[in-house]
Amino acid sequence: MVTSITDGLPFCQDLQFSILPRKVKSRLKLYRMRSFLGILFFFVLGMATPVFSVENNSTIVNSDQHSALDYGDALVYGLVEGITEFLPVSSTGHLILTKEWMGKANEEEVQSALNAYLIVIQAGAILAVALLYWRDVWAMGLGLLGLDPRGRALARNVLLAFLPAAAIGPFLDEIIEQKLFGALPVAIALLGGAALMFAAERMRANRERVDASGASTELSNMRPAGAFLIGLLQCVAMWPGTSRSMMTIVGGYLVGLRPAKAAEFSFLLGLVTLTAAAGYKTVTRGGEMVEHLELGPVLLGCLVAGVSAALAVRWLVGFLSRRGLALFAWYRIVLAAVIFAMIGMDMLV
Repeated sequence: MVTSITDGLPFCQDLQFSILPRKVKSRLKLYRMRSFLGILFFFVLGMATPVFSVENNSTIVNSDQHSALDYGDALVYGLVEGITEFLPVSSTGHLILTKEWMGKANEEEVQSALNAYLIVIQAGAILAVALLYWRDVWAMGLGLLGLDPRGRALARNVLLAFLPAAAIGPFLDEIIEQKLFGALPVAIALLGGAALMFAAERMRANRERVDASGASTELSNMRPAGAFLIGLLQCVAMWPGTSRSMMTIVGGYLVGLRPAKAAEFSFLLGLVTLTAAAGYKTVTRGGEMVEHLELGPVLLGCLVAGVSAALAVRWLVGFLSRRGLALFAWYRIVLAAVIFAMIGMDMLV
């Protein structure tokens, strides 16, 4: 049982903490946290350096203008992204609302750079999941090499679930950003997602009353058709405010997974999907981010997102096992009501 952020790290698994003195335990835990942050830092730095460097390896920001992202902004964005990325409440929707609330991006080019960063900031959350679920990631790697049958089946399911988004995502990216990156579309998606979550919880409860043992416990045992169905549902989450995590967890319910296992598959699928999305934005919008954003705040946002995502992931698995999705559905309804009220007040003014 993982009891802290870094308990899932591979270089800590064989240590028998129970036989060590308390002072040694505390030092080891500090070492583990520093190791986690160090790995996260160099991962994010490795992703960001190609974008924010030129021939002389220096950061580009026009001296005649201020960066559209300062350290305070990055801290806020990082916390919002990390906490909401793997919760079924829509991280992109929350980041869009946060950006509008902060109100710093008025020019079209600056808006585009910030919108791209709201995807790239997922790099920290990606690494958090990779470290926490390193055993599954390692098994999938071995499986792809033909060395682990279970890992091969799990990798097959993750890749099948990724295919629909990979196929249609690049074609819809620009339309989604132009038409749906606003408060009203987010509020509509929050309400629609809440209704779906209530329906999914009723379905799960009825199924478990009929068959208390019923759901599959191994993600590698899931049928390929079930994995592909989850992938199709993930495409719906391209509408900001819907939540990729919510759609994939609901998809897990539909194919017979219990809440904790549905969440774990959502995390592993997110590892691939978010990496692809962040990489795509880095390649296609890197120039805009270089022009309007400084490297320091970009890195800080990703680091904060990684640490807060690790905390959120470990909490979510236990919470879903005990309580399910209902609390998040009510949260979405309340947030949507607040957004509609604010839009109404703006129209009156």
